Amino acid sequence: MSQTPSLQETHYNQARASLQQALSWYSSVRRHWNYPPNPSLQAAVKTDLQNLKGALDKLEGTVIRIATFGLVSRGKSAVINALLGEKLLQTGPLNGVTQWPRSVRWTPPGGKVQVELIDTPGLDEIDGEARANMAREVARQVDLILFVVAGDITRTEYGALCELRKTQKPLILVFNKIDLYPETDRSEIFRQLQILGTGSRAKTLDDVLTLDEIVMVAAEPQPVPVRVEKGGVITLEWETPPPQIDELKDKLLMILNREGRSLLAINSLMQAQSAELNIARKTLSHRQEEAENLIWNYAKYKSIAVAANPIAILDLIGGTVTDLAMIRNLARLYGLPITSYEAGKLWRTLLISTGGLLAGEIASTVIIGLGKSALAFGSMFESPGALTLYGSTALLQGSIAGYGTYIIGKAAQVYLEQGCSWGSIGPSTVIKQILSGVQPNTILYRLQQQMPL
Repeated sequence: MSQTPSLQETHYNQARASLQQALSWYSSVRRHWNYPPNPSLQAAVKTDLQNLKGALDKLEGTVIRIATFGLVSRGKSAVINALLGEKLLQTGPLNGVTQWPRSVRWTPPGGKVQVELIDTPGLDEIDGEARANMAREVARQVDLILFVVAGDITRTEYGALCELRKTQKPLILVFNKIDLYPETDRSEIFRQLQILGTGSRAKTLDDVLTLDEIVMVAAEPQPVPVRVEKGGVITLEWETPPPQIDELKDKLLMILNREGRSLLAINSLMQAQSAELNIARKTLSHRQEEAENLIWNYAKYKSIAVAANPIAILDLIGGTVTDLAMIRNLARLYGLPITSYEAGKLWRTLLISTGGLLAGEIASTVIIGLGKSALAFGSMFESPGALTLYGSTALLQGSIAGYGTYIIGKAAQVYLEQGCSWGSIGPSTVIKQILSGVQPNTILYRLQQQMPL
């Protein structure tokens, strides 16, 4: 069962609303409330803000980007030419014909979507870190990856395939030059990958590739001899067969028509998700000293208030209010979006995640607090020793309460950094919503299995 156009449109609109809200928030000069602007922080997040805007531009541009990767002489450029139906990209027998990423536009039959096909240099002709950076940058920008192989798959190709899988982008393995390797089929390719990856044919590689993600093509078939008879004379002439590209073309058209806009929505959100996480990390780093002072102040005030207050139930209520206020003010210091309701959810999450320590604080607040209340009322009528015992109990409870707030503050920093895109329509939330409802036979279902939700 394929996705309906209305479902794709829903995914597109969800993504658009999420990205517009994120861009509006992070571009606002008021997001840090009354905290003064930090010039070094503004400079540090400038590129990330541009990437955030780029995510919205990518979505609204409605152009699906597909990149070819592979080693030299595997026919990456030829595959693109075959899809286009004309030779726009140079191909040849020499290694390194493609020296840098190049792109061309393709309008598939029907003209419903626009596609940008990106041709990349061979992964084995660019040295070390430069190769890795190029691959990561191109993979970050595209919506779908075509990994082109031919003949026996090498360990280098297997390693590159695994690295590209980590980008969490849909991937199709294109076995090219099938005219030269007519005995090769999908099962044989899969067996090669199994042996390269595990050293055994007994294990599966579904986390790297499935049979459904392999297509067979001959993008630029070799010339074949053809008998030609003219005037009773038979001669042999070399003729180049047409490209065998229909299997790949049909696969791409099925993906584009069934889930193209949904795929565009997911990848735009992933770009925004990465940008927001970078903004959060850099903000926490630049605001570290201010945040430390804020946490210590709340811990100190809570400790004093709890120690001075003789009524146990007020200790518990006041302590909770203090912790929630601290979380809200940390979010304001960092300029990260959080509402009072979300601060409450975060506080409950922190109680669970920090386990016994905070549970012990609450228990001590109740138990010691009740004893402190009894001592407070008793000390008014008994000896000064009771008042001394009350003071010792109050100091103990205050110290435990203050330490608990400090732990909550430090844990909140981690959650604010990692959860900056988990608002009601934050990128992470919308990605989860989209992937949770995809059908098993779609390429987005593969992403659902790869991505931790």
